Amino acid sequence: MTRILIIYTGGTIGMVSDSGSGSLVPLDFSQILENVPELKRLNYQITVHSFHPIIDSSNMKPEIWIELAEKIEERYDEFDGFVILHGSDTMAFTASALSFMLEGLNKPVVFTGSQLPIGQIRTDAKENLITALEIATSKKTNGKAKVPEVCIYFDFQLFRGNRAFKYNSAKFEAFRSPNYPVLAEAGVHLRYNEASIRSCDDCVFRVHKRLDNSIAVLKLYPGISKDTVSAIVNSDAKAIIMEAFGAGNATTDEWFLNCLESAIKRGKIILDISQCKVGMVEIGRYETSQALKEMGVASGFDMTFEAAVTKLMFLLGRGFTNDRIKELLETNLRGELSNNMNTLYLKKNTLY
Repeated sequence: MTRILIIYTGGTIGMVSDSGSGSLVPLDFSQILENVPELKRLNYQITVHSFHPIIDSSNMKPEIWIELAEKIEERYDEFDGFVILHGSDTMAFTASALSFMLEGLNKPVVFTGSQLPIGQIRTDAKENLITALEIATSKKTNGKAKVPEVCIYFDFQLFRGNRAFKYNSAKFEAFRSPNYPVLAEAGVHLRYNEASIRSCDDCVFRVHKRLDNSIAVLKLYPGISKDTVSAIVNSDAKAIIMEAFGAGNATTDEWFLNCLESAIKRGKIILDISQCKVGMVEIGRYETSQALKEMGVASGFDMTFEAAVTKLMFLLGRGFTNDRIKELLETNLRGELSNNMNTLYLKKNTLY
């Protein structure tokens, strides 16, 4: 019998309205099971691990990502797949983080949740949970997992975890992945996009548990002041994510470029990602980014903000030199970016 571990962290899927305040408060997992009697009809051996206390996803943090990674590592050989119930607000951050932390993964780790609590009549929770379980148990004819990577299942679509972001808080269609195809779609049939799914059959499974959150974010806008930029680049952060315009462009004002160059010379890493949700950073394509390229700003290509944040935490936690971190930021480690000229698949003898 296929064995699945459900890790219940919290989120709307397990909420109910408090009779006094009207606010949503968490249920325990036994109450979730009561609302999904269909689970008893599935021919799976399901084990549940619940966080205590249950976590609202707004309180998600690197320490909890490490706890999740440790739980998967501890029980990796016992189960065929893992389903993580998680609040949707920060789900893409957690999925991205685990994609980097779980090196050489060859089993499904499927995140899901819901926009409405599982006890409400119109809830999306039941379909999300049941289909996430089906995906986590799906195997090829050779017995290997169909989706051996960290992913997000929501509203009939399966996304690569480090390619998705939450874009809508009011619809069941909460997530999108505009720069990468969906991995599967659920309709009358569950159809997998096999060409877009990563496989790592000869990889060695390793779990990385050191994360460094010494990161700042510089979001550019017309009229941004020198004081604002200086406060961010002169902070104690080791790395700065710069959300630039379009294809990675920024103002060419001398004070701005001097600010960034000075920070880089002092040992800070600056990663350039786009404010646009579709497309790719191309440093040096326009005059407004040529100076960034020359001073050593790293390109985030088409990484999501969530992937950029967690990849930096992961690389900083490895203790690499700045040059090595910049090299790996521009390298496709887990399918998080579309830089096909610099892809690293971590095989048995890869030093990384």
